[in-house]
Amino acid sequence: MSGRVKLMEQLMRPNRSKLKRTLLHKPSRWNIVRGDTVQVIQKNHPEYGKQGTVAQVLRDRMRIVVEGVNVAPRRLKGDAERGVKGQTIMKERSMHYSNVNLVDPVTGFPTKVTYSFLEDGTKVRISKRSGAIIPKPDILTQRPPRNLVSSKESDTIDDGEVWEATYDADRPSKWAAMREELLKTLEEKQGANATASS
Repeated sequence: MSGRVKLMEQLMRPNRSKLKRTLLHKPSRWNIVRGDTVQVIQKNHPEYGKQGTVAQVLRDRMRIVVEGVNVAPRRLKGDAERGVKGQTIMKERSMHYSNVNLVDPVTGFPTKVTYSFLEDGTKVRISKRSGAIIPKPDILTQRPPRNLVSSKESDTIDDGEVWEATYDADRPSKWAAMREELLKTLEEKQGANATASS
């Protein structure tokens, strides 16, 4: 193989070390949900050992936001026309989901999770450290209401209109009438062609 061919192969081959981690490994099951108490377990993280409640789970980016953990200053722009000054606020940054573990409700230490079924058939999370059940947070049941469009006024005047039969099976459909007209015109054209040719 010539040097040029080898160079082209190396340039065309994707370098796996440069691929984003999200492309290499996607979790099939998420053990951490919004409202869980978690602890940072990555030793070289500046917030190692801190615990907090999960405020947001970003599954497409495989990251989570924990309240009071990984806080950094964020600059907000001011608006001179409105007279609003710029300010710096402290805001939680996201971190990778693998940097945290759920906190065991019995021991208070980080733990891995397994799943099991209760006698009534409900699926629950079980702590591997103590064997205790880790319940799902109540915040998941309190979802914000959807903005559904509903008419405030009734569309019908009385109940009689609702139950009135509007479909008439004896009335011919407009498609059947159009089909009959089309067939008649085709027959006329074929008849005219037959007389012209003979």
